[in-house]
Amino acid sequence: MSGMVESVGRLHASVFGAVERALDGWFLGLLARFVFAAVLWMYFLNSARTKVGDGLLGFFAVSDNAYYQIALPAVEAAGGDVSKVSFIPWGAMVWAGTYAEFVLPVLIVLGLFARIAAIGMIAFILVQSIVDVTVHAVGPETIGSLFDRFPDAAIIDQRLLWVFPLVYIVVKGAGAVSLDALLWRARARPYGALAASAG
Repeated sequence: MSGMVESVGRLHASVFGAVERALDGWFLGLLARFVFAAVLWMYFLNSARTKVGDGLLGFFAVSDNAYYQIALPAVEAAGGDVSKVSFIPWGAMVWAGTYAEFVLPVLIVLGLFARIAAIGMIAFILVQSIVDVTVHAVGPETIGSLFDRFPDAAIIDQRLLWVFPLVYIVVKGAGAVSLDALLWRARARPYGALAASAG
């Protein structure tokens, strides 16, 4: 019996060791970015589009809608007149939040400055969640709860899953199939060639 257990253990270690070696360094970073792209990229892109004007030039104009989505208390304090909302801190927050929603997802998908972009995206999701709860006053069924039997609450459940691939990217990077890795290899190449010629 112990021989059979040892055989199964060796087979297990052999198979999953081979899988781990084959995928190490490239697969999980690529998968984390793919999951982010497949599930969240269009969500954030469409959300960002609601915050700017129409057309090519409209992209450079933050709309009133952005203020209502991001800084509603400041808009209400200004009597609903967005032009009376102070730029510091509210206007700066609206501009940064609007363009972060365009730029950070692209950086993550391309794997360019991916760790920094993932940290920014985690912060964005955290602020988005706080605004949803405190400003837009979503109900407890939307907020949800951890360790309950309902896995579909929009805030706690879904956004915890949104953050997981981003945390992976922060900790382990975008992986070997990324612009970060390409830039790192290009940067390291001249030093390697210099060391070889010096040797």
